[in-house]
Amino acid sequence: MPKALITGITGQDGSYLADFLLQKDYEVIGMVRRSSTGNFTRFKHIQDRIQIIQGDLIDPVSLIHVLEEHRPDEIYNLAAQSFVPTSFSQPLLTGEVTALGVTRMLEAIRIVDKTIRFYQASSSEMFGKVREVPQSESTPFYPRSPYGVAKLYGHWITVNYRESYDMFAVSGILFNHESPRRGLEFLPRKVSRGVARIAAGLASELRLGNLEARRDWGYAPDYVEGMWMMLQQDKPHDYVLATGETHSVGEFVRIAFKHVNLDWEKYVVIDPRYYRPAEVDLLVGNPTKARTELGWEPSVTFAELVQLMVEADLALLETTEPSSSTPNINW
Repeated sequence: MPKALITGITGQDGSYLADFLLQKDYEVIGMVRRSSTGNFTRFKHIQDRIQIIQGDLIDPVSLIHVLEEHRPDEIYNLAAQSFVPTSFSQPLLTGEVTALGVTRMLEAIRIVDKTIRFYQASSSEMFGKVREVPQSESTPFYPRSPYGVAKLYGHWITVNYRESYDMFAVSGILFNHESPRRGLEFLPRKVSRGVARIAAGLASELRLGNLEARRDWGYAPDYVEGMWMMLQQDKPHDYVLATGETHSVGEFVRIAFKHVNLDWEKYVVIDPRYYRPAEVDLLVGNPTKARTELGWEPSVTFAELVQLMVEADLALLETTEPSSSTPNINW
């Protein structure tokens, strides 16, 4: 039975990856930071089938101890300070976790067992002010946020350890991928949750920023399968995972409101407070390499993604007590 260690298992991608690996008959270990209260909501349905351990990307000794004790075959490094607006207000923390945390994990692998296969969660935010359209593995980077800069460091240090120490270390450059498990602070979930609340009569407006920003949006379960595919190859390579389509925030909003038969213009309020200090206007990926070498393909269309997220939030409102407000996001 292969053994996988997932950092960031409490997040959207970590929980879906745990689901996927259990289906592949893996022993799954989830690394979490010590907390007085555990945030295990996303994987409580499989919690009895995975092992949760403590470790921290800021503490290199803890990482060495984790690897020495559990000896994983694969490591999926999904942990990060991953909210772009927070990276502007907490740039040093973002760098410590999202950038240097990658180095600490790679160094722990180098010290304990260089045969461990390592996956680093890189991001389309590294492209930022894009140099070409669409963006591929060879497109020059130009990050426009502390988050994007930190992810770029993590990406290149992964390349450096691969080339310097002959380690199987890869980066997946994943474009935006969403699901009903996405956190409420992220725009797609803010929209789906807000539309559901308006449709249920629990809210009267949805405050957003830049509706013109364009993204390449896919379905998160498809993307975690791509992560696994990368670690099953004979040789380590980096891959872009994307749909190859770009859609504006406004399109996302319109489809979401149309799904509940409402006119979005009656409810959406543009609030300049939610604009980013440095905007990323357009992201669209070129997944040709992943399609030809991995056999990876997205399975859910953009419209289907928006609709399933709205449906999930409508269903959630029927089973939980609604909160008085939804978090805001800078776009």
